[in-house]
Amino acid sequence: MKYIFSIGEVGNSMKLKTRILVTLVVIVAVPLILISVTFLLVGGYFLRRNIVDVRQEISTEIEYEDDGTVVLMPDMLESYRQLVSFGFLRSMFISMVIILILTSVIYSWWIYKGVLKPVDELNNAMQEIKDGNFEYRLETLGKGEIGDLYRNYEDMRLRLKENSEEKLQNEKQNKELISNISHDLKTPITSIKGYVEGIMDGVADTPEKLDRYVHIIYNKAVDMDRLINELTMYSSVDNNRIPYHFLKIAVREYFTDCIEEIGMDLESQNFTLNYENLVADDTMVIADPEQIKRVVNNIVSNSVKYMDKPHGEISIRILDEVDSIRVEIEDNGKGIAQKDLQNIFDRFYRADSSRNSSTGGSGLGLSIVKKIIQDHGGYIWATSKEGEGTCMHFVLRKYTGQA
Repeated sequence: MKYIFSIGEVGNSMKLKTRILVTLVVIVAVPLILISVTFLLVGGYFLRRNIVDVRQEISTEIEYEDDGTVVLMPDMLESYRQLVSFGFLRSMFISMVIILILTSVIYSWWIYKGVLKPVDELNNAMQEIKDGNFEYRLETLGKGEIGDLYRNYEDMRLRLKENSEEKLQNEKQNKELISNISHDLKTPITSIKGYVEGIMDGVADTPEKLDRYVHIIYNKAVDMDRLINELTMYSSVDNNRIPYHFLKIAVREYFTDCIEEIGMDLESQNFTLNYENLVADDTMVIADPEQIKRVVNNIVSNSVKYMDKPHGEISIRILDEVDSIRVEIEDNGKGIAQKDLQNIFDRFYRADSSRNSSTGGSGLGLSIVKKIIQDHGGYIWATSKEGEGTCMHFVLRKYTGQA
């Protein structure tokens, strides 16, 4: 295999310090060496020769006046000027050497402070990032490329820190999810196992008792199915892959059918359901019927799960708000503290931190609800008073037939 080696590759393989050193040598040292060699080899030879000749001429051509005053002859004056010129050249050479040395020192200091030191600091900072330390800060008020480089590093550090914290939070939430799901699956499985063993051992020795056992087993299986569905939906939410099938829905007819189904379930659990629909018959929305039903069911399930009254009551109202409809689902449960109210739509958040069979759950229900409503172009919020109950509100835009 033929490999072409170019000058550019040599430059790219050199370290910055080496490049600067080479540049310094080219700019300062090479002229200094050339000047020195030229002066020493050529100028020095002629300087020594002419100095000797001038001194001889001066010593032989000096005349004195009667009063002892020295008289310089014209030839001697010319020789004296040559001697002075050679002395001046020597002084110029020394000055040039000093200037070049000072230039070299100043240039080296400027390069070190302006380039090498910032690069070393940036290299140390990148090493800290490599080691997982996202708290190492590089701040500068400088302008130019180095300042931009520092600011880009700081932006990168903050982004990596945010991603790292988000990753740790997700890992923590996933562990919590596994713990919650494991606990909530274990509870109904244990109940199912116990009632099945009772049937097998003949404990359910009457038709009434057998029917009650079977009914309990069925309810526990429904709870397990709900948890598994929540977990599947969570995976879809997390990957932003919730399957939607949007249709044009008549609001009054759709919610009336939905409430009838919910009412049958609530009646069996000794709950009273109040329903009020105040929208016009021709009011339409564009929505996924199954996902909106999931929203209503999740909210109602939460109300049932956290009910602390002997007789629960749930009120569902469909209100007209000109360009949109607002759905309110209110219960008479124990309510939610104000400090928890703003967090109830976060994934895995549970205002009731106790873990028992009556208030268990994955903590995903309301986060799924929020995601579905947002994907429909709506929004959702909650109001609550402790000891009196909670009301969930969500808004969907009306279909107007215009693009």
